[in-house]
Amino acid sequence: MQRNIRQKIYFGVQSAGFTLIEIMLVVIIIGALAAMVIPRLTGRSDQAKVTAAKADIEAHLATALKLYELDNGNFPTTSQGLEALLVKPSTNPAPTNWNGPYIEKKPLDPWGRPYVYSSPGDHRADYDLSSKGKNISKEDDDVTNWK
Repeated sequence: MQRNIRQKIYFGVQSAGFTLIEIMLVVIIIGALAAMVIPRLTGRSDQAKVTAAKADIEAHLATALKLYELDNGNFPTTSQGLEALLVKPSTNPAPTNWNGPYIEKKPLDPWGRPYVYSSPGDHRADYDLSSKGKNISKEDDDVTNWK
């Protein structure tokens, strides 16, 4: 009761808002929480892209290539490329039993570039399949099917 009378005397009206100290305290707490969480989340998008590229190379495209090989007796040549999984190739060796499309869309890595394909491969006897990763000029971030 005493406090309400004093507030009315000093301010003329009752104050119902937050003080500057309370607002600053909330901002400091939010800033501290953000400082703890943000470093954990940075770099996760790059890690997710590498994982998606590995899944494409080791599972999705590998399965499509094996189905193509089962139907036609051989893998698409380097010149036919991964496009042979989407559209029937017209170059030699022309597939005799093409039952595609084996994939739904043009295969692009998570960075928006086409996968690098060669058959027969330099590292494997059947085919080499890789992505240049985030940095095209560096080889340490490449995602391949032979490592």
